[in-house]
Amino acid sequence: MTSETTDNNENHEVECVGMCYGGSGNNLPLAKDVVNLYKANGITSMRLYDPNPETLNALKDSNIRVMLCIPNEKLQALTDPKEAYNWVVANVINYIKQVKIRYLSVGNNISPVNNGTSQFVPFLLPAMENVQQVITSFRLKNRVKVSTAIETGLLANATSPPSQSTFRGDVTSFIKPIIELLKQNNAPLLANIYPYFAYVADPDHVSFSYAMFTQVEPDSSGYTNLFDAMLDSIYYAIAKAIGENNIEIVVPSEGGFGGSMDIAGSYYGNLVGHSMSNVGTVYKPGKPIGTYLFAMFDENLKIGAETEKHFGVFYPNKTQKYNLIFKL
Repeated sequence: MTSETTDNNENHEVECVGMCYGGSGNNLPLAKDVVNLYKANGITSMRLYDPNPETLNALKDSNIRVMLCIPNEKLQALTDPKEAYNWVVANVINYIKQVKIRYLSVGNNISPVNNGTSQFVPFLLPAMENVQQVITSFRLKNRVKVSTAIETGLLANATSPPSQSTFRGDVTSFIKPIIELLKQNNAPLLANIYPYFAYVADPDHVSFSYAMFTQVEPDSSGYTNLFDAMLDSIYYAIAKAIGENNIEIVVPSEGGFGGSMDIAGSYYGNLVGHSMSNVGTVYKPGKPIGTYLFAMFDENLKIGAETEKHFGVFYPNKTQKYNLIFKL
């Protein structure tokens, strides 16, 4: 493999708040209008679930940082180094001079204990290694970070207290080499965190104020909100798996609260304010939290519970639901 694109050593600062952009709807705006909507609202980062050429072309010269995802169904093919090379050239190298691709998220929520994604486990690490090799060969290692997005179901103890959190014994052999690969390449781990689902699953032990960022007094572990507790649980689990390290965690999927628009709006507003304040967490004080809200739009064709279709911050007509402010 020859190298044609040089690494410009771009400053890899952590963004505060981005937005997940999905396309599971038959009434969504054109990609160029979506990009303009991001810019008009000061949203500087986009999670893109697949390399859609229309969207990538619309992102040219926009200066929006992009987390480009590789769908789970593509991973088996990418265990072939030639296929990985062709994918990276087609979807990264062909755009990198005009599109600020920052992360490649190889797979999503893959887990040996998740019946919906366990079939992809044998392919994830080889696909990540092959994609990383191509990125390195084009001298983009410092500019484009290769990672994967995990779910908190990999943890044995998610929040009580976070300092006791570890990865489950039956997933350790799966996650440890992935974390080692990230460490070798100075790449962050991506973590899908959904306090809403943790709250509705156990409302007897998780208070509403704790889930909503409105609890004033810290609990016995020093936490005032569920989001930070879940985030630190992953930090602690990583440290126990491979020793103390400098691996970052970026949160690419953070869903708003269902139930009512007032509740969802308050939650999103509190999360945005918390992320932009740079106060960090109990375990990582003062550390910026890179968070991507789920999602940009309501998506009327999204599969799953009815609430899954209504997590959008914007309606398909491009009006915002909650009057959130993304600019400092």
